[in-house]
Amino acid sequence: MQTPDPSVNVHGRPLEACSTRPMTGYFRNGSCDTCIHDRGRHTVCAVMTREFLAFSKYLGNDLSTPRPEFGFPGLKHGDRWCLCASRFLQAHEESCAPKVHLGATHMRTLDVVPLEILSAYALSDDEV
Repeated sequence: MQTPDPSVNVHGRPLEACSTRPMTGYFRNGSCDTCIHDRGRHTVCAVMTREFLAFSKYLGNDLSTPRPEFGFPGLKHGDRWCLCASRFLQAHEESCAPKVHLGATHMRTLDVVPLEILSAYALSDDEV
């Protein structure tokens, strides 16, 4: 059994849920929890955009096409999803990073993405 790291967000507070529709997270528990076995570090709670989904597909990770055999409905604009921290940073570098729910973004993200960068994409209080 995989033991998750403590459920703490980038602000040092309890990790908030990211999405249960669609169900997301490395553990498929709706949160961006992680553990030592999560090599992709699926820790950034991001709000999908058409631009980011196209970027991800271009890079070989098609998140928009449903894959019923894996129980994956396919993502669309507005869906929240636990992204890999390195993919988020790559999207930032290519100027197509999606917005981020900081309260639902795991603190382990900070091993890859500086808080200053994450904060630039933070959802406003109205959007959370």
